[in-house]
Amino acid sequence: MKSNHLAVPRLTIVVHVVRSILNVGAIFRTADAAGVGMIWLTGYTPGPDTHPEKMAKTALGANGIVPWARARRVGDVMRRLRNEGVKVIALEQTKKSIDYRAFKPTFPIAIIVGNEVKGVSTAMSHNVAACIEIPMRGKKESLNVVVALGIALYALTRRWK
Repeated sequence: MKSNHLAVPRLTIVVHVVRSILNVGAIFRTADAAGVGMIWLTGYTPGPDTHPEKMAKTALGANGIVPWARARRVGDVMRRLRNEGVKVIALEQTKKSIDYRAFKPTFPIAIIVGNEVKGVSTAMSHNVAACIEIPMRGKKESLNVVVALGIALYALTRRWK
């Protein structure tokens, strides 16, 4: 695990086992728009180091703006963040999830998003300070990972002064 980022950012994203480089590129672009200070890529998540040309299609240069790092094991990143005083939450539907609109963030905070199909694992969701979810009103049970993250990021950052 290596990071050149020295200060603890106010808002961090942990992208764990997301398969699509197009989704990862869109996460970088969304992160830049929302003022995210750091992105961690974990597991087999592709990134600017593995697919630079494909990343450029959706990130539109944000991969050169938002600091990022890679770690094989998400648990190592979660421990590191907690040791730095960061509250780690997951964007996932669980029995204990709370509506993202009711969540009151205290910064610094890190939000974990998971695989496009499986989401954040049950084990990981039990190992975070909170799980937040976006209520679904239609027949589908979830949103695309980038769309969901964008909604959550803007809800979290609306409380910034």
